[in-house]
Amino acid sequence: MSISKAAADRGVDAPQPRRERRKEARPGELLDAALDLFVEKGFAATRSEEVAARAGVSKGTLFLYFPSKEELFKAVVRENISGRFAEWNEEFQTFEGSTPDMLRYCLQVWWDRLGATRASGITKLIISEARNFPDIAAFYQQEVIAPAHDLLRRILERGVARGEFRPLDIDYAVFSISAPMIFLIMMKHSLDACAPRNYPLDPGRYIASQVEIMLQGMCVRPAPLEPA
Repeated sequence: MSISKAAADRGVDAPQPRRERRKEARPGELLDAALDLFVEKGFAATRSEEVAARAGVSKGTLFLYFPSKEELFKAVVRENISGRFAEWNEEFQTFEGSTPDMLRYCLQVWWDRLGATRASGITKLIISEARNFPDIAAFYQQEVIAPAHDLLRRILERGVARGEFRPLDIDYAVFSISAPMIFLIMMKHSLDACAPRNYPLDPGRYIASQVEIMLQGMCVRPAPLEPA
């Protein structure tokens, strides 16, 4: 008599068979599992064997694709964030509206495609752990921060060149645009617990408000009337 049959005869539940490990997994599945764990636990606390287990493969299979946890993290960032800059740059290269509309579109699209997704948790990870892992901080600066700032810089330069924005200290204006978006991510992943329950932060309203505040400080204003 089988163990399962004997257990059934005694009126007890048969032990559940262990999930069989898959011999192969596509890299995308491994990156999915890694993204979840990096966002849940951070870089330091995530172990390679946990990623492999969540993807249903052995640790050896994981290392066939990604020889170290650092390489795995870099692949997660490229898959979910930095790999999209070519698409975003092309989209803004062909944008035909005004520069204020371009800025509105830029921030809303950034939230819809990145901020509102699991991948936004990588920003919190970097803020929390960059000083302890300077190599991944330098990688993130090169792959994400620099291209993002370059894209924002080109938007601002377009606005100034077209006479839609007044002359700006563009390097620092870039920080003025990116800082509110980082705050929104931190609210999502950490600070939301501190927000008043009767006034939840709505990302759409927040972004619209921030953009209008920025534009009021950047748009060309009518010349003052000459005194009579």
